[in-house]
Amino acid sequence: MLANVINRDFIKLLPTDTVKFALEQMQKRKKSVAVVVDENDFLKGIIVKVDIYRFLSQPGHYETYPVELAMTKAVITASQNDDIKQVAKLLREHDISAVPVVDNGKVIGLIGLEDIVDYFINM
Repeated sequence: MLANVINRDFIKLLPTDTVKFALEQMQKRKKSVAVVVDENDFLKGIIVKVDIYRFLSQPGHYETYPVELAMTKAVITASQNDDIKQVAKLLREHDISAVPVVDNGKVIGLIGLEDIVDYFINM
């Protein structure tokens, strides 16, 4: 069950936050992923550093472009009641490093490969 593994220390961004702000938050908090939510914490997307780097390789206005232009909108999610091994399999099958954990559409945390590895190491 994921409830004991959920990382609740994650970066939340609004779709209107800038790509520059997103990257600054990731660097400051030493994270490579952030969830994008609306003002009520409902999931809108997810963004990883690689998305930002790809975005930066294109000419444009990095300082003013909103996150919603660089984020992934079709997001795979998990529930706090999901089995940890199933989530690990999901991450591997989709070649992703983390998924938001949602409860009734609201983001309550994030679970990544490192969280899962730490869980099994500490068993």
